[in-house]
Order: sequence, then structure tokens, then C-alpha cells
Amino acid sequence: MRIFLSGPMGTGKSTVATGVARALGLPCFDLDKRIEAAEGCSVAELFAARGEVAFRDLEAREVDVLIAEHADCVVALGGGAVTRDATRRKLLNQGAVVTLMAPVEELARRLGAEDSGRPLLKDRDVAKTLHDLIRARRAAYAECHATVQAIGDPEQVAARVLDAAREDAVLVALGERSYPVVIAAGIRSRLCSRLQSFSRPPSRVLLVTDTNVGALHGGDVDGNIAEAGIAMTRVDLEPGESAKHIGSVQKIWDAALSSGLDRDAVVIGLGGGVVGDLAGFAAATILRGIDVVHVPTTLLAMVDSAIGGKTGFDTAQGKNLIGAFHQPRFVFSDVELLETLPLEERRSGLAEVVKSAWLDGEAAVAQLERDAKRLVAGDVAATVAAVRMAAALKAGVVSADEHEGGQRAWLNLGHTVGHAIEASMGYQGMRHGEAVALGMIAAFRLARSFGAAREHLERMTSLLAAFGLPTEVDTHLSTKTLAFMASDKKRGGGKLKFVVPGAPGRTEVKPLALDDIAVRVRAE
Repeated sequence: MRIFLSGPMGTGKSTVATGVARALGLPCFDLDKRIEAAEGCSVAELFAARGEVAFRDLEAREVDVLIAEHADCVVALGGGAVTRDATRRKLLNQGAVVTLMAPVEELARRLGAEDSGRPLLKDRDVAKTLHDLIRARRAAYAECHATVQAIGDPEQVAARVLDAAREDAVLVALGERSYPVVIAAGIRSRLCSRLQSFSRPPSRVLLVTDTNVGALHGGDVDGNIAEAGIAMTRVDLEPGESAKHIGSVQKIWDAALSSGLDRDAVVIGLGGGVVGDLAGFAAATILRGIDVVHVPTTLLAMVDSAIGGKTGFDTAQGKNLIGAFHQPRFVFSDVELLETLPLEERRSGLAEVVKSAWLDGEAAVAQLERDAKRLVAGDVAATVAAVRMAAALKAGVVSADEHEGGQRAWLNLGHTVGHAIEASMGYQGMRHGEAVALGMIAAFRLARSFGAAREHLERMTSLLAAFGLPTEVDTHLSTKTLAFMASDKKRGGGKLKFVVPGAPGRTEVKPLALDDIAVRVRAE
């Protein structure tokens, strides 16, 4: 395990790092001290002689050395180390980055007089300089696996850092809107402690669920919120895709406004993809936007809809045509919640896992092939690994392309035809994952027409069949289905942006005319 402590000067990174390292029995390093030892002079002297850009180069070099030499360690970073994008992304990929924060007034008190010896404070007002630095670095500091308030005894802070690092969260890196996706068994019990760790704890919780999930798991969450003393309003929607309409959103709006909810409130979506999409859209629009947290209760939601900020509802013209991008504050994927999931719903979620694995690459596909029986049976370890793989794949894509301008379109593999099949059936009689499975078969057929190897289609067919998912798509390629494809939100210039798969890890997007797609997805 590598833990990197980031944050502004005065947060006690070096002291806390020592405590964390002692608790774990790991070596501890102070990045500034290593640079001073290597260069034979102080950080202040390096700044004065070479400037900040050259110092950031030294930091980047020393980070490379630490990563190469130590698989397990705790590192106290300099206050500006994460401001260089390349260095920050490397740290995020190679360990858990935990940002320490504290009020500016407290930091100024700790740092004392203006002649503290820190180069960025020299001959300046400490409080004002800190305020300006933190504001300028806010996005870089926020892009971390966890933020811990560095208030209280250093041992207490170190304990909070340990708890955060052990979560081993997947990070969706979006600057100030970054958020963790935590995947484990039993983590819903920590929901309120996470809410209370916000710099401004929520004034009220609006819990959105459906009648099925509410009966199974709503009591646990209700009790957790009540014990924390947070005011709560609950909305129970009708279950299923048929409830994904503007009337359900109106129900959430009415409950929110009637409860006197303010901008410091948080919406919690407890349920599958339908609940998450509706809760997210409502949060995006209540008072022009308040926070939302997702606690997905289906495999499908854990690996797909709870991550990425897409929200919305269905209309007569098609699926998810009205919506907004609204990223959550965090996602808690508690795999214990899947124990009550019917087998058919688990299989449906596995379709999105298969999609993610194919986009990820050969190693992920091979792992799914080995774990197929365990995943269908609900094995916890295999499920956590699969959810983590899919979540990490989606988090990386969303971080690079939040609004689907390019790479994020890859995540629509199987969805163009799949969504059209769902719509043509009136969202009845077929689960989303089942439709996506058929859509992927159609996509691989289309890829064959462009010269892709037959073995890719055969391998995908076998993998979907191993999870008990449908692969016979021809009966669903009706004129009605094609008509719904014409209203797909990914169309442009009279053509659809169709995701065309190749070998695992190789995908491209082709703009294709509807008539061309209709011919190419047919069986050879």
C-alpha cells in the first residue's frame, strides 16, 4: 500500500504521515526533505535560486524514484506537489492520495509569523497568502481519493487517514467535482459518518428509493440517518423502468420543497438505475442544484449508472432523452445489498460487466471467463473484483471525457440497439442488461461487416451465454426497433455514432446511416 498525503502547508502532513506509517509498519518519507538531501540545500534556497517550475521538476523526479523503489510506503508531499497535472495523475494511479485540510485561520495560527522560512510565505501576509494559494489549488487538492480534516490530535487525524486509505476507493477525477466510488461489503453503515465529514455537513437528507428496495433496505439507512441526528424526508417511488417518467421527478420535487429543504441538503438515491437517474436529475434541478449521493442496490447500477453523472428520465420518444449531467459527491457500492437481488437482475448487471471488461482489455475478459460461475452464484470476492474493474474503467473514461465528446462514447457499446429494443417493447418484458447483451451481439455483427475477426463475435456470444444472457437478436431487429434508433440522442448530421468493437481493449466509433446499420447487424 502506498499512501500520499497532500494538502496546504500547516496541515501537519509530515507529522500525520509518521503516525500512519507507524500504525502500518511502513517506511515514511518526506518529499521536501528528500529533495533537500539530494540537492544539498533547503527548499527556500532552491526556490530562490531556480524558481518554482524547476522545483516542481525535482518533485516529479523524486516521486518517480519513490514509486520505483517502494511498493509500500507513506509519503508526505510538499504543499504544491499535486499542482502539476502529470505528477498528480501518477500519484493517483500509484497509491491512495489523501488531502489534509483545515480552516485558513487555523493554518495561519500554526504557521506563526510571516518569517516562517517557507518560500511562498516570505514577506507576505500569512492568512491572505494561504487563502489565495488554497483557492488557486482547490481543484488539484480536490482530485484525491479522500479529504480528511486535519483538526484535533495528530493521532486522531492519522486514524482518519488510515480509514480513508483502507477504503481503496476508485476515484472519478474531475477537479473540484472529483468523488470516490467505494466498493465493499457492509459499507452502508458508514453512510452518515461520510456525510458528516463534509466541510459543511448536510442540513437535511432527502432519501429517494422505491417500494421494493425501501422494504428491504430502507430501514437500515433510515436508522443510520436518525442516529446521526440529521433531519430526513423519504420518497418511495414505484419500482421499475415504467416509473422513470416526469411524474416521478415531480413527486421528488414536491417532497423536497414541502420539507423546506435548502442548498445544504443532500439527496440520497438508494436503489437501482431508475432510482439513481431520477434522484440525480431531481438533485440537479432542485434549487438549481444540490448534492446527490448514490447507494446503488443492483449490480447494474454499481457498475454503470451510479458513476458518471448521467441523470434523466424516459419519454414516449425514447430512453433518457431528457436529463442532465450532475456528478454525485460519492458512491457507496455495498455488495451486501446484492444478496437480495433476484438472479435475473444479477445476470442483467453482468451484461454491463462484460461490456466494461471488453473495453478494458484482454486481462479483464479472461478474468470474467474464469469467474463466470462464481459471479452468477454471487461470490463476494469475485463480485467486488468485477465491480471494481468496471467502476475503474468507467471512472477513467468519465475523468477523461465527462460530457461524451469523444472517448466516453465507447461506454455505449451495445446500447444503441439495446435502448431501441427496450423502447420498442415499451420497457416491458426485457431487462436493460438483457437488451444490452443483444445490442452487443448486433454491434459485433456490424464489426464483422467491417472485417473484424469472427472469433470476437464467437467469444462475446460464449461469454454472454455463460452468464445466462440472451444472444438471439434477430427477432428484435424489427422496423419498430429501427425507428427508435432514429431518435437516439447520439445521432448527428443524419447519422448515428455507433460503437464498433474489435479485439478486447480496441474500440472505435463510426458515424453510420440508419439504413447501413440495419443491413450490417443482420446475421451473415
